[in-house]
Amino acid sequence: MAQYKGAASEAGRAMQLMKKREREREQLEHLKQKIAEDNMVKSNIDKKFSTHYDAVEQELKSSTVGLVTLNDMKAKQEALVKEREKQLAKKEQSKELQLKLEKQKEKKRKEEQKRKIASLSFSPDEGVEEEEEEEEEPEEEICIPVKKKKLGKNPDVDTSFLPDRDREEEENRLREELRQEWERKQEKIKSEEIEITFSYWDGSGHRKTVKMKKGNTIQQFLQRALEVLRKDFSELRSAGVEHLMYIKEDLIIPHHHSFYDFIVTKARGKSGPLFSFDVHDDIRLVNDATVEKDESHAGKVVLRSWYEKNKHIFPASRWEPYDPEKKWDKYTVSICRPVIVFLGWILTAFAALLFSPRPPHPQLLLFPTLCLPPPIPPCFYSTDL
Repeated sequence: MAQYKGAASEAGRAMQLMKKREREREQLEHLKQKIAEDNMVKSNIDKKFSTHYDAVEQELKSSTVGLVTLNDMKAKQEALVKEREKQLAKKEQSKELQLKLEKQKEKKRKEEQKRKIASLSFSPDEGVEEEEEEEEEPEEEICIPVKKKKLGKNPDVDTSFLPDRDREEEENRLREELRQEWERKQEKIKSEEIEITFSYWDGSGHRKTVKMKKGNTIQQFLQRALEVLRKDFSELRSAGVEHLMYIKEDLIIPHHHSFYDFIVTKARGKSGPLFSFDVHDDIRLVNDATVEKDESHAGKVVLRSWYEKNKHIFPASRWEPYDPEKKWDKYTVSICRPVIVFLGWILTAFAALLFSPRPPHPQLLLFPTLCLPPPIPPCFYSTDL
């Protein structure tokens, strides 16, 4: 090899160029080899499949002698195919191991070459690396993003209106606790017992009492009432709950409602409260027709068939289905029609005696209703029993 006769710096420069050319040559050879391998793989795919199945068929023919059933033939073919696949897999594994070993050898060779270069007083790659760094520096400067200054929060500002996960979780927890507490209280109320006074109505009243829970429905109450009434009334022995109606304060109560519903809402009927189910008459109180009372009347248990026959006759003519939307804000207990008639009879007789210019006729004293004014319209009196 010819020796270079010149300055040492020029010798280093020449060495760098030689190394660079050698690297480029290696890369080019590597690319050529890779392209050739890819082409070989693509061209040999069909050959591999054909040779694989040809070898299997050849071995199958050589191992089969005489007449063989179809199932045995298929079983042998499958076994040979599996065996052939195992052999091919082993070959592939051996090729992969060989490639790995070659890569390791190449890596060791490069490391040894680097160690030899490091023992020199100058590095032949130094100039190349400096040039590459100079080219990369402006790119790095361009890629660096400008950091924006973050503004701090003002601790004096009221942020209670802003969403806060911790606060919302605490509020949800409190709501859940209150809901559970309210449900426990309502269950306790529903489990309390009440005494219900009712009257079986078949044209006249027959009072009975039963004990129920506030959470029971009207259907459950009618079932219990039916058990009590069957002993005394033969017409109820074949009747079921669906044949009975419950009338409270002139309202027909549906079976699905519970006593708890009326107690909580303080529901009112046409002639009294729906939330009071016991009846206690206090004889010490003086009745006043103009004063509204909270006394309730005994609810009526009626056969549906009796109601259909007598719904045009009092008191069934006053009954109407219960409507939760309809409000009965006031109810009054007024004087009955018989009392009004009796008072009119007394007042008429007394007026005839006082203002008559001559002694009254004996017939007027005996039948003063002949002088009565026209009947009072129904809106001025109550027909409550």
